[in-house]
Amino acid sequence: MLMKTFRSMRFVCGVSIAIAFLSIALEAQRGIRVRIGTLVPDGSLWDETIHVMAQEWSRISDGAVRVQVYAGGVLGDEIEMVRKVRQGQLQAVALSSVGLSRIDESVACLQIPMLIESYEELDYVRDRIAPTLEERIEAKGFKVLNWADGGWLHVFSKSAAHSPDDLRRMKLFVSAGDPDSENLYKEFGFNAIPLSLVDLITSLQTGMLDAVPIVPLFAQLQELYKLTPHMLDVKLLPLVGGTVMSARAWNGLPAEHREAMLEASRRAGVQLRDEIRQMGDDSVVEMVKRGLIVNTPDASMLSTWRSESERTYSSLRGDYCPGDIFDEVLRLRDEYRSAQ
Repeated sequence: MLMKTFRSMRFVCGVSIAIAFLSIALEAQRGIRVRIGTLVPDGSLWDETIHVMAQEWSRISDGAVRVQVYAGGVLGDEIEMVRKVRQGQLQAVALSSVGLSRIDESVACLQIPMLIESYEELDYVRDRIAPTLEERIEAKGFKVLNWADGGWLHVFSKSAAHSPDDLRRMKLFVSAGDPDSENLYKEFGFNAIPLSLVDLITSLQTGMLDAVPIVPLFAQLQELYKLTPHMLDVKLLPLVGGTVMSARAWNGLPAEHREAMLEASRRAGVQLRDEIRQMGDDSVVEMVKRGLIVNTPDASMLSTWRSESERTYSSLRGDYCPGDIFDEVLRLRDEYRSAQ
């Protein structure tokens, strides 16, 4: 009887081990699925770059890692997608600074109004401060896959906004997920209307908004220039972004492929930057052909915009972004300018 029981137990153990190995084999066959969410329009250059990265990950891992991209905000706005990454419903997300700043506010220091005035300055500052930003973001449970940018933020409006006072009389879009920016606008007398980016077009059509700070390429892709035919030719700030992945999901990728996959992600980010910058300039030319009016301020008015921007710095430092990071961004910018 004892021998029979032993044989039964051995059989059960053998079956259990076989099932375990079969499960592992089936899981390996299915591969690792990585879901990436983003607000960028489906089929846009940003979206295409994510797909290129996805193909590279599949190639590097011999098909073990499969990436599925959810573009166009189908999974919610950036704040919602960050929440889904934290909960494990998504593994990664491509974000603007709005979403990145919800992970760690230090990223906002790259987007201080009129602090950085050229791509050369941006590259110099970001390349040198990126390790610090990445360390802070990784401490929050995210792995930075790459950095990107989307062009220069300009004000598009239904009527001309030549001066800051002109803009104060308009209903101005601000991201609903960016309460710090909303409060800052209101502190300096602007009528900021917090809305989700996915509601932008409808809000312009219904009169909820009169003006929106946005990059020209996005305005062209979404045909916003038809609703806001005036563009202020002042580069307010660079739109900074990046792709991040939950640390748990990143550590779940095959260890032997992670370095190559990270390199592929970084290459994709650099390539996107170069192409976006050229397309951003081209998009303004194309929109002008279709009726966009570009309002270029004279030297005096440009100085007014710069003074208005600099007035915000004391409020931004510490409240909007960490004081030590703000100071380092400013130091690096001045270091670059002094070398020119």
